[in-house]
Amino acid sequence: MLRYLPFLLVLALWIYAFIDCLNTPENEVRKLPKLAWVFIVLLFGQVLIGPVAWFAVGRPRKAAPYGGGRRGSWVAPDDNPDFLKSLRDEKPAGDGDGDGGKNTGDEKKDEKKKDKDDEEA
Repeated sequence: MLRYLPFLLVLALWIYAFIDCLNTPENEVRKLPKLAWVFIVLLFGQVLIGPVAWFAVGRPRKAAPYGGGRRGSWVAPDDNPDFLKSLRDEKPAGDGDGDGGKNTGDEKKDEKKKDKDDEEA
């Protein structure tokens, strides 16, 4: 069983490279047209030259993690300076009682009256 392992590993790498090459968009393939890479992976797959060449040269590079990627990408709100500035510029709604402007002065009086009426009843 162990003697089949190298063959199975080469076959798995060949199949993975072929499917990866087919699923990669045409505009992201590097150095050669996509069709050329498909033929290279298929023709030279058994000797591992095709799949290794695809992974080393033809496959698109992944974006660098943790902010090293493209500009203009999504930024978490707590790291976004524009969002934080909008929070500072925003005026609090309400009169500072912590209810977010839900209760005006007249409504507070009505609530107090209702509370008194409930206590009396």
